[in-house]
Amino acid sequence: MSSLLAVRGVSKSFGGLHAVRAVSFDLSAGEILGIIGPNGAGKSTLFGIIAGQVRPDRGDVVFDGRSIVGLPCEAVARLGLVKTFQTSRPFGTMTFLENVMVGALSRNVGLAEARAIALQQLDTVGLAAQAERPAAWASTGQRKRLEIARALATKPRLLLLDEPFGGVDLPSVDALVELLQRLRDSGITLLVIEHNLEAVHRLVDRVIAMHLGEAIAEGTAETVTNDPRVIQAYLGSTEVAHA
Repeated sequence: MSSLLAVRGVSKSFGGLHAVRAVSFDLSAGEILGIIGPNGAGKSTLFGIIAGQVRPDRGDVVFDGRSIVGLPCEAVARLGLVKTFQTSRPFGTMTFLENVMVGALSRNVGLAEARAIALQQLDTVGLAAQAERPAAWASTGQRKRLEIARALATKPRLLLLDEPFGGVDLPSVDALVELLQRLRDSGITLLVIEHNLEAVHRLVDRVIAMHLGEAIAEGTAETVTNDPRVIQAYLGSTEVAHA
């Protein structure tokens, strides 16, 4: 597999706070990579840097062989790198269908084609039956899927998912894992921030753990979640974990 994304020594500080410290990694085309870590680890800032929302103080982000640092978010998205939000933000006065059409229209297509794309992506995420319902009535799980459908309508090659399992009820986790695996099988590469470690174990090919802005471990989900440094970052001490 070829490298689709290369993050090279990116760092970002806000005043005296070092949010991200010299983080580097490669993401291969067709891979699902998870980013884990406790609150304040720097995960969301790292995602913002990759998506073009935050400019790093140092380092580079290379997507498909091209540096994208300094490009506005919409330009990054047009290249095929699209990010969802931790808190889903549908347009409540619009229907599910109209929300997804917004994503499709970013591709400069006409209304009829945008509607067809939106219907297809709603079907992909299991929301076709909700197409004409107002998005304001969506459950948390539906909002997550709607956010994914809107992103898919932009035709991404790399999809950044910020806590896709956050707030999702347990019976819906299985279906969401299956959906994300199908997206990978369709040719979309996934980079996922997630706190649900059970879902991470089932979904990803590889995990990077962050703590205080640094990448402290990398490998399989089992290896990383059993790393003493990761246990200490989450629980404060290895003694607590063993207990």
